[in-house]
Formats: sequence, C-alpha cells, structure tokens
Amino acid sequence: MRIVRKMAVAGLVLGLGAVSIAAQASDDPIETRKAIMSSVGAAAGLGGGMMKAEIDYVPAAGKAAIATVRAASLTFGDYYPAGSDQGDTGAAAAIWEDPDGFAAELAKFQAATEKAAAASGKDGPADLDAFKGAMGPVLATCKSCHETYRKKN
Repeated sequence: MRIVRKMAVAGLVLGLGAVSIAAQASDDPIETRKAIMSSVGAAAGLGGGMMKAEIDYVPAAGKAAIATVRAASLTFGDYYPAGSDQGDTGAAAAIWEDPDGFAAELAKFQAATEKAAAASGKDGPADLDAFKGAMGPVLATCKSCHETYRKKN
C-alpha cells in the first residue's frame, strides 16, 4: 500500500509540474519543450504502468497523469517559434515545413486530453478500465505525432 501512495503523490506532483515548468523555462523554447515533454513522459510512464498493471491503479494518480497531459496540450504548441529548430532538440524539421499538419496533431492531442479530463471527473477515473478508456486515446495521439514530428533516433 505504501508504494501505491507514493505513486499517487508522484502523480499529483506531475500534474503541478507541467504548469510550473513552462513558467520557469519560457525564455528558451527548446528547453521549455524538453521540460514539458519530460512531464508528459513521466505522466505517460505512470499511466502506462497502471494500464499494464505494473503499478496499482489509484484514481488520484490517474487524474494527475491526465491533468499533466492536459496542461501540456494547452501550452506545448507555443514553443516552436521560427529558428527553434536549431540546437539540441528532438523536434523534426517537419514541424516548420508542415505547420498545418503539426497544428492538426496538436489539435488532436488537445481534443483527446479534453475528453480524458472530462472523463476523469472530480476524483479521477473510477477504475482501471475507465482510466484506460480516457488515457489510451491520449497516448495514441502522442505516438501519431512522434511518427512525423519527432526526430528518429
């Protein structure tokens, strides 16, 4: 039970971290993108762990993971100004070559996180199946965007 509570607390921190990270790093768009994606990665790790039953499902942790990706979806697109394709970035040139396509991916991410946030209610999705139904489409949008707009390793 102790590990479950630690994961719930970690999830709550994730939700708060996405907002504060963007505020702290706003003078460097590349670093801001990295910070936001780091929070999304942590939320996806927590969510994926719960979805795979590697981590016990806790509604508050599910809600925190969803809140984190929701906050990211609302701010992430603001950090791709012209010229920020240079430097230490995982962003692919396709973002600037196809801004309409990238905007469409961001819109899908925002729509999926909006639905997930609405489905999470006050206390988080009631059970693991509800969480999977809310978070699964969000993670699918991440994968879809990364296929085109993230540099291949």
